[in-house]
Amino acid sequence: MTVLPQGLPLAAEFPETSRERWQHLVEGVLRKSGADVSGAQAEEALSTELQDGLRIRPLYTAEDGAAAAEAAGHPGFAPFVRAGRPEGSAATGWDVRQRHAEPDPVRANEAVLADLESGVTSLWLELGATGLPVDGLARALDGVYLDLAGVTLDAGAEFGAAAEQLFRVLDERGVPATAATGNLGADPLGLLARTGRDADTDAQLAGATALAARCDSSYPGIRALVVDALPYHEAGASPAQELGCSLATGVAYLRALTGAGLSVDAACAQLEFRYAADADQFLSIAKFRAARRLWARVSQVSGATAQSAQRQHAVTSPVMMTARDPWVNMLRTTVACLAAGVGGADAVSVLPFDSAVGRSDAFARRIARNTQAVLLEESHLARVIDPAGGSWYVERLTDELARSAWAWFQEIERAGGLRAALADGTVGERIAATWAKRQVALAKRREPVTGVSEFPHLGEQPLVREPLPAPVGGGLPRVRLAGAFEALRARSDAHLAATGARPRLALAALGPAAAHTARLTFTANLLQAGGIATVTLTGAEPADVAREFAADGAELVCLCSSDKLYAEQAVEVAAALKAAGARRVLLAGRPGELGEALRAAGVDEFVYAGGDAVALLTSLLDTLLGEGSKDENGAAR
Repeated sequence: MTVLPQGLPLAAEFPETSRERWQHLVEGVLRKSGADVSGAQAEEALSTELQDGLRIRPLYTAEDGAAAAEAAGHPGFAPFVRAGRPEGSAATGWDVRQRHAEPDPVRANEAVLADLESGVTSLWLELGATGLPVDGLARALDGVYLDLAGVTLDAGAEFGAAAEQLFRVLDERGVPATAATGNLGADPLGLLARTGRDADTDAQLAGATALAARCDSSYPGIRALVVDALPYHEAGASPAQELGCSLATGVAYLRALTGAGLSVDAACAQLEFRYAADADQFLSIAKFRAARRLWARVSQVSGATAQSAQRQHAVTSPVMMTARDPWVNMLRTTVACLAAGVGGADAVSVLPFDSAVGRSDAFARRIARNTQAVLLEESHLARVIDPAGGSWYVERLTDELARSAWAWFQEIERAGGLRAALADGTVGERIAATWAKRQVALAKRREPVTGVSEFPHLGEQPLVREPLPAPVGGGLPRVRLAGAFEALRARSDAHLAATGARPRLALAALGPAAAHTARLTFTANLLQAGGIATVTLTGAEPADVAREFAADGAELVCLCSSDKLYAEQAVEVAAALKAAGARRVLLAGRPGELGEALRAAGVDEFVYAGGDAVALLTSLLDTLLGEGSKDENGAAR
């Protein structure tokens, strides 16, 4: 009988190797590309820098993640990295929570019932100025079994009135107080971050603590407060900043609740934390795991006697959603939902793919809820507890993110707490700096936005949706990854509406297709990201190209070909195009050794990967639309 080796090592048939051997092999590959590195430098050359000082390494071994994996503990036990409950979501799946902001109570009720009949398990209702009127809550909940479906309210400053409406509905319909579940949505500090108005914060904190005491004594399944990290995420915060701000908010609420007489355990039970999940799958997974670890530490040092896991509500990121080519949002939200589920979120809300366009329709809401249904019922994503656990990469990333977030949380506390840090600009300035750095990566397309900065479709038919009311402002800004490029496209759309044609630039394709196709495709893609249409010139000689250009009527032109053909033809073609009246001549590629000669011949600028696409496209549109600098009489120069 064959005796199998103990532990069944999967790599038993392969010779042992070492990290140094792997680095040596990498050295050889990198040297072929001109990089003279060795040892750890070779590994570092393949690393990717993230926000918060984190880096993704090309190789992870037990020495990288074993310690973090061991510290993660077991599912359902502190520090709750692996899961908030021993069974995770394996028994019933996570809570599928659909968001509704329909202002008409009748239409809201129709949408709510359709969702609940099709797999949604709880409701997230936006009330007040930007959503359902508070006094329409009862009508919107007609026919809803409130002992089965939890209700989370989001009423901003009207959270007290909204809570009273919900309590009244529960009482009138005879729902046992012990059967009702949900969250009243009180979040005074989140509202302060949104609006910048601090005058009512003390009164709101008092109202929130009163609701918490009422829930603690009479409604054990309802939480009074939400620690909403979305205001920071939507302002451009990094994952660590989002987590740190949420910790500071949670600590402030613990102080207020315990000061009002609740025990630490009861105070912790009144909080639900809301985080964004985006299309960076592994970073989002790490975020939810790190958040539970961080809050476990806070509750521990706060004196909680019966530690329980942080209750988490994941929302697919509004920042990543695009108004252009919004169909791609389905892919983004699917990845984000997967990450939230794998990361152990208790409830997940998938924003409809058209949420950046306007008020979502029934089809978009159906796709949003079906995204979760497919992941739960067909992919069985919740059947495995902490599926990312044990991955050296994920464990190391979780640990590093938690440490970075804790450092930011400590900085906020040193500033006097979140309220003081919002008032003195500490939070806003730090988040603004983070967003400014990310904008550079977006502008240079190092962080591509599919369908907007990459692979745009100028001929797409825009979705038409009922416009949303203006969100509450005055505090932290709201940003989107696609914002700069979509603003450029809007300028192009306005020109199209006014003149019947888009701003246009000619592409001079020099030589055979094999020589010019790569750069011509790259340039056309980049220009279309700014709403600039292209026409291709294919003259065989410089004079032919110049004649084609003059006959076409374009004002701007870009040369596209190989470096070899540039050396042979670019100087002559550029001079001919300038003589033919080209206002600006561009060249696809870096200037290289020919740079001085090309500039002397009339090439104004160079288009290449890694350049600032937003600055280039803005400048081109200024020229094409006559919206550049003005002279003293106000005329375009």
